Amino acid sequence: MEFFASAKKNLAKVKNYQPGKPIEEVEREYGLKNAIKMASNENALGPSPKALAAIRKNLPKIHRYPDGNCFYLRNKLSKVLGVSAESIVFGNGSDEILVFAVRTFVGPGDEVIIADPTFMIYEIATQVEDGSIVKIPMRNFHYDLDGMKGCINHKTKLIFLANPDNPVGTTISEKDLLKFLKEVPQNIVVVLDEAYYEFAKGTKGYPDSIRFLSDFKNIIIARTFSKAYGLSGLRIGFGIANPNIAYALNKVREPFNVNLLAQAAAIAALDDTAHLQKTLQMVLAGRRYLSGELKTMGLRVVDTATNFILVDMGTDANQVHEKLLQKGIIIRPMSVWGLKTFIRVTIGKPAENNKFLTALNKILKRS
Repeated sequence: MEFFASAKKNLAKVKNYQPGKPIEEVEREYGLKNAIKMASNENALGPSPKALAAIRKNLPKIHRYPDGNCFYLRNKLSKVLGVSAESIVFGNGSDEILVFAVRTFVGPGDEVIIADPTFMIYEIATQVEDGSIVKIPMRNFHYDLDGMKGCINHKTKLIFLANPDNPVGTTISEKDLLKFLKEVPQNIVVVLDEAYYEFAKGTKGYPDSIRFLSDFKNIIIARTFSKAYGLSGLRIGFGIANPNIAYALNKVREPFNVNLLAQAAAIAALDDTAHLQKTLQMVLAGRRYLSGELKTMGLRVVDTATNFILVDMGTDANQVHEKLLQKGIIIRPMSVWGLKTFIRVTIGKPAENNKFLTALNKILKRS
C-alpha cells in the first residue's frame, strides 16, 4: 500500500506488530472446529471466576467513564506490592507502559538499546518516535549485558531488558542485573519488562526487582494482568517506578486509558490467589512435560521460566506452522525474529499439550 504523503517520514520504516492468528480466523480459513491457540502466551485456564463475577457486577456501569486514576486498583496494588501509590502507572496492557517510556524519554536521533531477539514493541515504539535502535545479539539465548553496556553513549536514553525475555524465555539473574544497574549511568532509564514475572519468580536467582527501586531511581518495572491472571482481552498492565518518573509517564498517558471492567477484574483477580496458584501449577507441570517430550523427539528446547517454550525444529518453521494450522493448532513461527527453524508454543491444558505433541509427531513423521 502506498504511504500517505503527509505522514511522518520515519513511520515508513515501522513494521506493524503481527499477532498470532485468532482461533476464529483459523477455523474460518481452514474450515475447522475446535481449533486450539498456543501462540500468544495466554492463560489456558482463563480468567479468575472472581474476575468474571466482578465484570458482571460492573456491566450496568459501562455508560460511565472509568476512574482515570484507577484509585481502588492503585491502592490495592500499592498494598500487595509494598510500593507507594504514587509510584504506579497504569496502561492499556503493559505494552502501553513500554510505549509511555519511549514517548517520555526518546526523540529524533536518540538511541535505545535492546537485545536481539526480544519483544518487538521496543523497536516499533522507538521507530514511531524517530529514535534509533541498537541491537545486541544474545549469547546462547541469554542477554549480553556487557555488550549492552559497551554500546552506551551520549545518545542513549533507554535500555530495555525483558526478564524473562519474550520470545526466548530465559532470565537475567539478580547478581547480573544488579551489577549491570550499578554500571549504567543514572541518567539512562532501564525498563525491566516483567510480563512473565509470576511464572519466573520461583526460579533460582530471579531478582526481586522492586527492592531495587530505592537504590536506582532510573528503572521502570512493567508488569501485566494479561498472562498469569488471564485478562489479556481486557488489556491492563502497570508500571512501577520512582514517583518522579511515574509523574513524567503520566504526562503522556491518555485519559481513561484503562477501562472500567478491566479495573474491576484486576482488583478481583488479585484476591483470587487460588486461581493464580492453579495457573502456576498447571504451567510448571506442562512446561516439564512438554519440554521432556520435545527433547525425546530429538528437538532442541531452550530453557524457559515462562508459560511458553522456544523449540528448534531443525527445519523451516513456517512449514511446520502451516501444517499445524491445518490440524487446528495455532503456534508461533519465529522467522520474523530471524529464528527461521524455531517455533514458540504456549503451554496449554494437558489435553491441548497432548494434541500438539501428537500432531507434531505426525508432521515430523516420527509416530
